[in-house]
Amino acid sequence: MDGQPPRRTGEPRRAAFAAFIGTTIEWYDFYVYATAAALVFGDLFFPTSTDPFAGVMASFATYAVGFLARPLGGIVFGHFGDRVGRKSALVVTLLMMGLATFLVGVLPTYASAGMLAPALLVLLRIVQGLAVGGEWGGAALMAVEHAPEGKKTFYGSFAQLGNSAGALLATGAFSLLNILGGDTLRDWAWRLPFLASAVLVLVGLLIRLKVEESPVFEETRRSAPAGLPIKEVLRTSWRTVLLGIGALPVAIGGYYITTTFLLAYATGPGVGVEEQVVLNALSFAAFLELVATLGVSWLGDRVGARRVVIAGLVGVAVLAVPQFTLMSTRDTLLIFVILGLMRLAMSATYGPMATILAQMFRPDVRYTGMSLAYQVADAVFGGLSPLAATALVAAYGGGPAPAIALLIGMCLLSIGCVAFIRMHRDPAPRPVPAAPGS
Repeated sequence: MDGQPPRRTGEPRRAAFAAFIGTTIEWYDFYVYATAAALVFGDLFFPTSTDPFAGVMASFATYAVGFLARPLGGIVFGHFGDRVGRKSALVVTLLMMGLATFLVGVLPTYASAGMLAPALLVLLRIVQGLAVGGEWGGAALMAVEHAPEGKKTFYGSFAQLGNSAGALLATGAFSLLNILGGDTLRDWAWRLPFLASAVLVLVGLLIRLKVEESPVFEETRRSAPAGLPIKEVLRTSWRTVLLGIGALPVAIGGYYITTTFLLAYATGPGVGVEEQVVLNALSFAAFLELVATLGVSWLGDRVGARRVVIAGLVGVAVLAVPQFTLMSTRDTLLIFVILGLMRLAMSATYGPMATILAQMFRPDVRYTGMSLAYQVADAVFGGLSPLAATALVAAYGGGPAPAIALLIGMCLLSIGCVAFIRMHRDPAPRPVPAAPGS
């Protein structure tokens, strides 16, 4: 496009790396809260002396509030991402998430502030939800839209890597702090992972500010409709939004059942696995997923992203029963093996989804469309899945059968929707001119 400087030849790699770092920080912030919700928030912010399930339920309910705010964040930041620029929206989301997470680390508990403590926790969780609601879509687009043809699934997976990397950092942090023993984690050490977010956000901003704007956005911004992107999406692509939501129950909600809910279930009074064992196993599984995500996404560029996702969904359904039933053995090796296998299958359901969702929508409304689909799915399946699984297991005597049935049902819904997805091809960006004399 005339008047624009040529693209730097290494920009796809820079954009992918920036997407990875940015989403890692955002998901670290989100998963630090999730891990604390499973381990300590029930006692610190929602104490109850009558029923141990009640405190966990209240903690997960507050956890779910962040998911309910995410669709609004997707709409707001999707609007600015489609009209002002992907990069500007991402800078704001990173700052919002980092500040909210840091402030959680300095909150008073219920013992010292009464009902003010959980009220402030809910408020900060809403800010987190708004921020991450706008973060994922923009980061995924920066990676996918900078990527060359034939490599979009691979490059798009760098935004997805942030999920497992953030989970690895979050569970790893709590696993290390849990070594301190006694009541140290519940007394004060739980605050440290939240306070560390301030440093991570500064690093992320330095990297993100150096990346150029998306070339697809630059190519389409002048021809974009003048109306609201959300109105255009709902008018022309509402079926695509519904299809995207239906494709994501396992990639989103299933993930939290196999991590956040599993942590609370396995360490609860009915099963009694040591917290340290489960935290270590989840950290190991997150590392495996981190490595596997690149592999399954590379495969997606060669055999088709949809085929890889469907294969992963079948794997999750098959592993649903042994994942929960093996917890009761309390065998450390078996727990490590089954959680590792499950996360390998989960990587196939999640890694290629950034590119699939991005190319389901036209470029001029893409940030809004994919963010809406992803964040509504997050609000429904991500925010409510651990809460629903906890309630069902409690209602049916504490056994894992309801959680297993819920996870398998999610797999069936996802397979049906992924099979019908169709994707758009991006407009070709202006090529980088050859250097003089070459």
